[in-house]
Order: sequence, then C-alpha cells, then structure tokens
Amino acid sequence: MNHIGGAVSPREIEVAVIGAGQAGLSGAYHLRRSGYEPERDMVVLDHAPRPGGAWQFRWPTLTYGRVHGMHALPGMELTGADAERPSAEVIGEYFAAYERAFDLRVRRPVHVAAVREGGAGRLLVETSAGTWAARALINATGTWDRPFLPRYPGQESFRGRQLHTADYPGPEAFAGRRVIVIGAGTSAVQHLLEIAEVAAETTWVTRREPAFREGPFDEERGRAAVALVEERVRAGLPPRSVVSVTGLPMTEAVRRGRESGVLDRLPMFRRITPEGAEWADGRVVEADTLLWATGFRAALDHLAPLRLREPGGGIRLAGTRVVRDPRVHLVGYGPSASTIGANRHGRAAVAELRAFLAGATAAA
Repeated sequence: MNHIGGAVSPREIEVAVIGAGQAGLSGAYHLRRSGYEPERDMVVLDHAPRPGGAWQFRWPTLTYGRVHGMHALPGMELTGADAERPSAEVIGEYFAAYERAFDLRVRRPVHVAAVREGGAGRLLVETSAGTWAARALINATGTWDRPFLPRYPGQESFRGRQLHTADYPGPEAFAGRRVIVIGAGTSAVQHLLEIAEVAAETTWVTRREPAFREGPFDEERGRAAVALVEERVRAGLPPRSVVSVTGLPMTEAVRRGRESGVLDRLPMFRRITPEGAEWADGRVVEADTLLWATGFRAALDHLAPLRLREPGGGIRLAGTRVVRDPRVHLVGYGPSASTIGANRHGRAAVAELRAFLAGATAAA
C-alpha cells in the first residue's frame, strides 16, 4: 500500500475475485493452482460474515440430505456429512475447510461498493476495506443478495406478514396460520410441503403452470438446459431461472404433496386485499402471511460503472468473459449458475484470464 500526498493509493494485484461461494472458491482454487499468490497476485473478497456462501443463510429445516445437486468443489470432496444436519452448517464447515486447505485467505466481511475504470488497463475495486487496482476480475456474487419481490395492486394494504424466501425462518413460524405461497420454483415447493404440516391452511399461487419433471436429471437434460440459458446470455438478455428450463423434480415427497392437495396450484391473483388475495373470477382467499418464493436476480449493481449491460438488459458473455470488457469474467451467472457449472466455469475463466493477461503483458 502506497501513501502519496497523504492519500492511500490502491493496492495493485493481478486478479480480484468478488464472492466466496461455490463459483468464487472455484475460481480462487484455479488461480492458486496456476501460481497466483494471495495478497501478492490475487485477493478474494466476500461480504458474508463467515464461509459458506449463500448456503449459510438457508433455513434450518433444509438439511443436507434434502439438498439437490450440491457438487463438490474442485480438489476436495465433501465426505461423511450427516444428512440430518442443516445444510448451512455442513456446507459452511466444508467451505471453511476448503479455504484453509488451499490457503485462499478470503477477506471478510468486505463490501464491494463499485468497480470502475482505473486507467493503465486496471480496474479499481472500491470496498469497505480499501481499494484494489486489478488487471482482471472474476465476479462471483451470485443472486442471494438480490431477492426479487414482484409488485401487485393492493400489496401495501395487506395487514398480515409478507416475507421472501431470503427471510424464510422455517415452518414453525407459520404454525396455525393461513399462508399463501407465491412462486413456481423448488423453494416454493419445499416451503409448502413443510409449512402444510403446521399451518391452518396453505394456498399455492403461480404465474405459470408448474412443470414437473419425471425421471432423473441426466447429462443430456443438463446439456439441453444449459444450452437454453447460454442462448439468452449470448444474446445479452437476462438469464432465466434454472427451474424455468429444467422443471421441478418429481420426488416421492412432491408426489405425496400432489396427492394430498398441498401442491394444487391456483393461477396468479388479480390483487392483494387487506385480508388476503382476490382473483379475477371473484375467488377470495384469506391469509395471515404471504410468502414470496419468487426467486432472485443477479447481484451486479457494483459493476454498473463499467456499463456492461446490453440493450436487452443482460450482460452478453462469450463463455464467462464479458463481451464489452474482456478483463471481467462472470462465474455463477447464467449457464454457470449451478454448483457443477460454477466449478467448470471457474476453471475456464482462469484459463482465459491467464491467456489474456499474458497477451496484455507481451503487448506492453
């Protein structure tokens, strides 16, 4: 750190990694494997209070055994985990052990306020812990910090409680209550199945007809889903949710929920009333709680000064590289927004960044 005229100059590094969830740790691991040293060549910044990425904020009843599609980080398997323990604990401990094993030296809690052009080919990463001047950036901030809450007429008039999946405390908070769950994703289904066991009444509302998927989610289906997401990202459109292209898995619990009527879905209501919701056909459902399981959007506001968005509202990528700025790679965005996708794309991002930085050094 240099002091010039009383001011603190940015710390110069090769690569900054923002976010230490699955995607960020994968990128950091491959940087270390490529010879990058923490603090000298790279820095990993994470705003969360402890290891675990978004998993640390999951509700207690989401046990490790109920987690779908958790893929091990590169270089270190997650073995011997108790399926009955909360996923937040299991995965948090795993991530912490991973950071120690590969000496990633994650800085936390650090809030990244903005990334902007710094001149001389560098990006200024402005944070609550100071500023870094990086030649390249791996952004792995995910979506958890940007819950999406749609607006409906009468929403402000509702006298009960409204909360989002991001604030979901577990089913006990809904004991004896009348609950409307809004959303067609996996979280909505999980919430309904466990809330229905303690609530006085549950109602499921979705904008589109839920699509249930029979059979295993095999490699062929996985490739098809990724291709659909990649198509939007290449076009500069915001990526769609995973469930919108994969469908909801028809597990035994889901099958029982459909047979019992818990997963009988109603179309979207017309408006929210002080006592609940009202539909266009005159149907009225009274409720004490509205639970919005309406998903998340990519948390990318800190990148706004770089003007990376396309007219379609998304950020156009070639692989993980941002087309408008080859110094910036997004991992955990679009087709890499899955645990296995984050691993694969973390490796790809590092390989491409190394080639780009080597070329930029040679040109200089």
